[in-house]
Amino acid sequence: MTQVKQDPDRYRANVGLALFSKAGHVFIGRRINGRGSFQWQMPQGGVDKGEDPAEAALRELEEEVGVPAKLVDTLQETEDWLYYDFPPDLKKRLPGPYLGQRQKWFAFRFKGSDSDVRLDRHTPEFDAWRWAQLEETPSLVVPFKRAVYAEVAVRFERWTAPVLGGKVPQG
Repeated sequence: MTQVKQDPDRYRANVGLALFSKAGHVFIGRRINGRGSFQWQMPQGGVDKGEDPAEAALRELEEEVGVPAKLVDTLQETEDWLYYDFPPDLKKRLPGPYLGQRQKWFAFRFKGSDSDVRLDRHTPEFDAWRWAQLEETPSLVVPFKRAVYAEVAVRFERWTAPVLGGKVPQG
């Protein structure tokens, strides 16, 4: 992972979403049409021109997971952007000038039930999902995203504690 890049405009603005269950587990989805191993990941998506990252995060949450904003509490947003480079074979297949992505990550607490997760509300990006331990996510994602996931696991570790009733503390 690269913390600072000389030209952030060469990295596509993106949001990453860590959706935590009341039990402290995080949502991961299996990518549709993925190739090879490591097809599980947390939801993520691009920030549209003129869109605030927090707005993009809630939009992507509903598009990719089918969970509306009313079913989550926002826990945390990373202050800085986390970067990753596309591997050369992927970069060749992608249009545009981007070397990789820069991501703002958001932690949300899910207030709904498993039946509220709907992968088919928009063009599906996942064909399956499950709850996972946050610390295991770097080993499930494609290798070029692992350093970002390891950093997210450190920064959002505090949200892995189970929540039993009451209001979720903000942070």
